Amino acid sequence: MTQSPVRFAILGFGHHAIRRLLPAFARCEQSTLTGMWRRDQEAARQNCAEYNIAHCFSSRDELCSSPEVDAVFITSPDAMHCDDTLLALRHGKAVLCEKPLSMNAVEAEEMSAAAKAAGKLFGVAQNFRYNRSAEWMREQIAAGRIGQPQLSGALYSYAANKAPRRWIADSTLACGGPIGDVGVHCIDALRFVLGEDVASVSTLARRDAASGELDAVASLQLEMTGGSFASVAVSARALYRSMLEITGSEGVLIAENALTVDRPVDLVLRRAGELVETVTVDNGDGYTRMIDSFALASRGQGSFAASGDDGVHNMRVLDAAYKSWKSGVRETV
Repeated sequence: MTQSPVRFAILGFGHHAIRRLLPAFARCEQSTLTGMWRRDQEAARQNCAEYNIAHCFSSRDELCSSPEVDAVFITSPDAMHCDDTLLALRHGKAVLCEKPLSMNAVEAEEMSAAAKAAGKLFGVAQNFRYNRSAEWMREQIAAGRIGQPQLSGALYSYAANKAPRRWIADSTLACGGPIGDVGVHCIDALRFVLGEDVASVSTLARRDAASGELDAVASLQLEMTGGSFASVAVSARALYRSMLEITGSEGVLIAENALTVDRPVDLVLRRAGELVETVTVDNGDGYTRMIDSFALASRGQGSFAASGDDGVHNMRVLDAAYKSWKSGVRETV
């Protein structure tokens, strides 16, 4: 018998939901968007009418307690993730929470423990784990096509002054500047493609007049558990760019635009300076694949690639990165 789709509600509906999640849900086969809540109730009513969302909930509690909702997708500002997650779990809902998972690792650990106690699926929306570019690189490394990874690099830049999410510059709402906002994507992508965790981190960063207490530009040096070294460079003061590069003992993998979902990505494998293979992939279905994977996993069918435990580890790395920025020394994760 065919099962009905898993019914999601978005808690903290905003620009990200409109730009990324609504198109993704429209393509889902295992999931459907049934409701939403946002702080601005007039905007919520307009959104529900415009995008044909059935349930425009008047409060977080109403959304989380609704029998019309199976899973809650949390897209609120970072500082609200912990409380929103705990609320949804208390009402027996599966929870998919946006990155960064929380404001710090202590909160993330509390969220993960609550999910385990409730027996509910808890995942973090690290959508790049469902990008075909990252999957291809992970497969090449696992197959030994570049030998043993030695050096890795991830870069992510964007112009924060043009970003519609104004709260990302508010230190009371955002986990950090670009380290927390997109650096966590770089860290997670490196962990995913290498199949390794982060052992320690050293951070060089700076603030500017626009960033206030938050970082504006940063470089992180990571010691990976497999013995390789990785670098992460992030900026909120440059044009959009994302890049991923892995240098192994026998070859190199390079992906300009590695983490984009807006255009095709060219993936390159080289050995001894010679081009071995070029593959072009499209990450446009990454959000859809992520949501459907979470839906199936919530029903015990398969596993979700970005678990709550992954989110906890990423938060420990972010904590160590910010601690290193302040201390000026390498910090253990």
